[in-house]
Amino acid sequence: MSNLNIVCLDLEGVLVPEIWIAFADACGIPELRRTTRDEPDYDKLMKYRIGILKEHGLGLKEIQDTIAKIDPIPGAKEFLDELRSLTQVIIVSDTFTQFAAPLMKKLGMPTIFCNTLEVSESGEITGYKMRCEKSKLTTVKALQSAGFETIAAGDSYNDLGMILNSKAGFLFKSTDKIKADYPNLPAFEDYGEFLEAIKKAL
Repeated sequence: MSNLNIVCLDLEGVLVPEIWIAFADACGIPELRRTTRDEPDYDKLMKYRIGILKEHGLGLKEIQDTIAKIDPIPGAKEFLDELRSLTQVIIVSDTFTQFAAPLMKKLGMPTIFCNTLEVSESGEITGYKMRCEKSKLTTVKALQSAGFETIAAGDSYNDLGMILNSKAGFLFKSTDKIKADYPNLPAFEDYGEFLEAIKKAL
């Protein structure tokens, strides 16, 4: 087992429920249920979401109120605790610092690399700032250039860059479409089996 391994995990759909789906259900706006599983173009997806929020007069506070009620997926914290006892783990997510902070507390404060929302004084979400272009792929490439070997896992289209460019890559709780499109990627639904697969890759 090399101590130069870093496991890069997606957040939503892998460790916690999808935030936008929870919010869509809480406020009764089904259009907000669209995620990166449905729309590979992240910029298009975010502009669409910001437009809907504006139309309904919803801002950051309303989303944060929903996030406060979200708990990690059952078994996620235990999985993460065990994984972090074996190797270094970074959560690499396209979510936003304003969304992730309360969820990180519930997961035992793992390291997360994510993006930032642009919010007006009135609390309206006006835009967003990506940490870097193709943030997940760029992150694993940067870790590799610093001498680390990456193992990556996620559930959506925007995770494929980091999964396919790592020493080992996995799908976790992904869609039938993505699993069919990438039959060579090991796919898991259960944290126990997922942990065993990562251990073998370490």
